[in-house]
Amino acid sequence: MWRYFDVLPLFNKENIVTAYEGAVPVDRWHFLEALAENYFCIQCQVFAHRHDNNYATGSLKDLSASVIASVLREEGIKNYVMASTGNMAVAQARYLAAADIDVYSFIPEISTPFQEAEIACFGQTVYRVAGDYANAKKMAAEFALKNHILLSAGSLDPMRLEAKRTMAFEWKLLLPQFPSVYIQAVSGGTGPLGIWKGCSELLDAGLIKRMPRLILIQTSKCAPMAAAWKQAVKDGFPNGWADNYPKYPNPATEIPTLATGDPTVYPILAPKVLQSGGEILSFPEQLAPMAASLVAFEKGVRIGPAASVAVGGFLNALKARRVKNGDIVLINIGEGIRRDPPYLLKMINYSSKFVKTVVDCQEKRRNTYRECLYRLLRDHFPVAVGSQQER
Repeated sequence: MWRYFDVLPLFNKENIVTAYEGAVPVDRWHFLEALAENYFCIQCQVFAHRHDNNYATGSLKDLSASVIASVLREEGIKNYVMASTGNMAVAQARYLAAADIDVYSFIPEISTPFQEAEIACFGQTVYRVAGDYANAKKMAAEFALKNHILLSAGSLDPMRLEAKRTMAFEWKLLLPQFPSVYIQAVSGGTGPLGIWKGCSELLDAGLIKRMPRLILIQTSKCAPMAAAWKQAVKDGFPNGWADNYPKYPNPATEIPTLATGDPTVYPILAPKVLQSGGEILSFPEQLAPMAASLVAFEKGVRIGPAASVAVGGFLNALKARRVKNGDIVLINIGEGIRRDPPYLLKMINYSSKFVKTVVDCQEKRRNTYRECLYRLLRDHFPVAVGSQQER
């Protein structure tokens, strides 16, 4: 990421705190292109920006944490307070430790013990707060005020936005054609806001011809943005529509990193989605392990739960005809499985079997697993009329 030093908010390169984040591949995933054509008769190119390969903590959050740690070091800040659903707190704990900065992380009750342990292993202080993410944010703010410590600005933190906008610069640098569609699983919404800023700068500079359509995906068990968007579409986007969104206290999702029940950034983010011609959808959370298993089978890549929702959301976008013939689709693979190792347990499937004797063991071809996965796909996404499969 720091190849873009000249357009990042730092003056002295000696203050950079880095683990070479951003030096990750943008892969073309042909198997998703085949799915689009065979199931939905849509011909498109699909690329995956694989932040699962970030060295420090294996997530998209490493970009932001690197910039934050570098700027705080340059400004002589020694203490920092933040609230997080999990991944951001882990990244900040790691990078701020490298900058010799103490961080106090407030995470909601739903966050995984693995995330809590990873924050603590860097010697940083973590508080697991009774209640949801909104309560964690409230307590973090109270703690910062009481102790006169700098508080993170959350989803609108300019350091986070400046870091994430560099993803758009990478696409321009690495891809033969700039994406026409950007897909990401969202909780707070910092990622697409950063992308919007980066793409706007490229557009203003004449380096791209159009903004990509933002297609944002939420897990079905915590989808306040998707619910608000659906209502706005139904009502024809009346005056004040972006200020009308539900709040879900203590969401029951099993994907803690997407558990933002009070999406305070929605009024800022949703108009940009509309302006781009995009969409906000939800994806059934119970199918996310299927999407992760499909990627592991086809590409040998183990993605995390939020990234699974993004891949599944691509399929939902195809079903909703929000991806079109000729589109260049970029899917943000925001994190790998090492961000949530227990998620692997959800991918235990029919190919695993408990046995007592060798008599219970049978030879089985690996392709039978592929058939199982694609059967699950067909069950949820009936083959489109006139598709390759039917022909």
